[in-house]
Amino acid sequence: MNRRVVFALAVALLAGVTWAIAQQLEDTFYIPLDDPAIQYGQRPFNDPVARLEQRMEKGQIKLEAAPNGWGYLPSVLKQLGINRDSQALVFSKTSTQVENIGPRTPRAIYFNDDVLVGFVRNSDVLEIASLDPKQGVQFYVLVRAAEPAFAPSQGCLRCHQGAVTLGVPGLVISSVHPVSQTRSEHGNAFMTDHRSPLSGRWGGWYVTGTTGSQTHLGNNTNLVDPVRSGGPSSEPTQNLTSLETMLDTSKYLEPTSDIVALMTLEHQIRMTNLMIRIGWDSRLGMADDKLNPEIEEMVKYMLFVDEAPLKAPVKGVSTFTETFPQRGPRDPKGRSLRDFDLKTRLFRYPLSYMIYSAAFDGMPDKVRDRVYKDLYERLSSDSSGTGKAILEIVRATKTNLPDYWQL
Repeated sequence: MNRRVVFALAVALLAGVTWAIAQQLEDTFYIPLDDPAIQYGQRPFNDPVARLEQRMEKGQIKLEAAPNGWGYLPSVLKQLGINRDSQALVFSKTSTQVENIGPRTPRAIYFNDDVLVGFVRNSDVLEIASLDPKQGVQFYVLVRAAEPAFAPSQGCLRCHQGAVTLGVPGLVISSVHPVSQTRSEHGNAFMTDHRSPLSGRWGGWYVTGTTGSQTHLGNNTNLVDPVRSGGPSSEPTQNLTSLETMLDTSKYLEPTSDIVALMTLEHQIRMTNLMIRIGWDSRLGMADDKLNPEIEEMVKYMLFVDEAPLKAPVKGVSTFTETFPQRGPRDPKGRSLRDFDLKTRLFRYPLSYMIYSAAFDGMPDKVRDRVYKDLYERLSSDSSGTGKAILEIVRATKTNLPDYWQL
């Protein structure tokens, strides 16, 4: 097994690529993995893939290979509880499997709250990122074989630990921007999340769904390489509800690369990196005067304070818009933090659903207590009614809340 296989679920950081780095947390390139407080890769794994591997070793689970070139993909998704409708397709040539990736053969990404799975056609390797509550993102590869097994892939850190992941082993998603049409220069790849205007998102990705008059960079197959990206496309790229003219969608589990799934994934990736980074800083003994601003940044992100507003309704074309909210949990009034808005913002009740994640509960008590305090103060002072609704939802659906949340 080649443990230097580089995991590239999202757009990798390549030599010559210019990344947009603006926040203080992004100024840190590496957190020491071998520090006694961290010991990344040395402590026992406690993530969904590690638990699945244990069940396989005991003979409780057996992965089944599927036809049509999908290999173990459907079986892995089923065992990890990942819906096929979360599929997002990226065709930019920013993976070590570059020879198998292009506009006709994009890489497919599937996700839930804890795991991302990357699938490349004509490849025997599945690339997987699995979230350990304390140790952060663990990277694995699964090679198609008679006796499949998940193998840790530390080589992934060459691209998945750096400024773009807040210095910790983390997740990456970015948008390839076109080169200037007035002078010769390289294109750029920018990290994106819910703060990014739609006009700068999804370069190098397929996007199915409608955004009205709002434009984005998706579906432009000229943008295949962040170092040698092209200019505007001569083909229609906006408000596409089908990819049939772009590629053979029958070769993928779903015919879509849903815009709502993409927007959700963008939010989740930075939220995941924030929880791990700030948790690690606390475990490393960071002083309160430095740690508190980081916590404040995470709280603002959880509350979508700087979310780029939607200027027109967004509508997906897969079932993701229906199945994602079904995960709940819901309060007695039937409300959930997973309920979408998609008219002026992503979620109807803007507090990250990742508050239910094992990674959130796995943060040091000191950090989690401060997050709860800041959230409560902000939500209680919100006079719009939205804050009150969020407080009610969390009170009814989240365990182990501080006592003052119940007042």
